[in-house]
Amino acid sequence: MVPVYLLMFREERAHLMFSILKRIMLTTVIAIGFMIGSMTVTAQADMPPTIAESACMIDIDTGKVLYQVNPTKWVHPASTTKIVTLITALDQYKDKLDQPLQISWEAANTEPSSLGIAPGDPISIREALRGMMVVSGNDAAVAVAQTLGGSVEGYSEKMNAEAVKMGAAHTNFVNPNGLTAAHHYTTALDMAKMAAYGMKNFPEFRYIVGLKAYDVHYLDGRAPKRVTTTNHFLTSGYQGANGIKTGFTNAAGDCLVASATRDGHTLVLVLYNDDNRWTDAPAILDYGFRRLQTGN
Repeated sequence: MVPVYLLMFREERAHLMFSILKRIMLTTVIAIGFMIGSMTVTAQADMPPTIAESACMIDIDTGKVLYQVNPTKWVHPASTTKIVTLITALDQYKDKLDQPLQISWEAANTEPSSLGIAPGDPISIREALRGMMVVSGNDAAVAVAQTLGGSVEGYSEKMNAEAVKMGAAHTNFVNPNGLTAAHHYTTALDMAKMAAYGMKNFPEFRYIVGLKAYDVHYLDGRAPKRVTTTNHFLTSGYQGANGIKTGFTNAAGDCLVASATRDGHTLVLVLYNDDNRWTDAPAILDYGFRRLQTGN
C-alpha cells in the first residue's frame, strides 16, 4: 500500500507539471499573437499615404484588396468611365467592331477632350475605341454609343448591365464619356473590380489600355492620325506599368486607374480626386508588390 505522503507528493508534482505546461502554452500563444500583431503594425506603418478622396488597389487574380481609402464612397468617375465603355463594346458587340462608325454632329461636337472625328469620317468602331482610350476622346465615346447602342441612353443601359456583371454594386452610368451628370457615379472599389475584369478577360482591353501612342487608321486608306496617351504613368518608366486610364473634370478632380505587372502578378490601382496621382501611384503599387512578396 502506497503511503499517504507519497500520494500527496505525486499529486503536488502533477499539479506543478500541469501549471508549468499551462504557462508554456500561454507564453507561446502570447508570443505568436505578438508576432502577428507586429507584422500587421509593420504592414500598416509601411502603407504610403495619399490625399486621394477615394482609393482602392486589388490583385486581379485573387480580387484581394491590398490598399483602400474610402473605397465605397460615391464619386464622379470622369473619363475612367471609358473603361466600361470599352469593356461593354468588347463583350456585347465583339462581332460589330470592324463595322463603320456612325458619327453624328452631336458626337463630333462633344468636348473638351476629343479624337477629332467628323461626320463622314471613314473609321471603324474598333479604331475609334482605340483612339478614344489613348487620347480620351469624348467625341469617339458618344459616336460608339450611338452606333452600337442606338443612343447614349441605350448604350448607358448596356454599360450598367455590364457593371453588374463585373460585380460593381454601387455604380451607375448615364453617358459613355464620364462628363459630369446627375446619377453618374461609381466607387473606387467598383472601378477596381471592373478594370481588373477587363485586364483578366479581354486581351484586346489589355492591348488598348497599354498603348502609349497609336496610329488611328481610316477605312479609305488615307494617312492615319497619330495620337499619344494622356496617361503619364504609362510613360513614366515605372517597372511593369501596363495601363489603364486617366480622368479629369472639375467635379471629379484628377483621377487615375493604373495597372502594373511583376512576377506574374497584376495589380490595379484606382485614385479619385488625387492631385498627387503621378507620385502616389508608384508608391502605392510598390507597397502592393511588397505585400505580395511577404505574404502580408
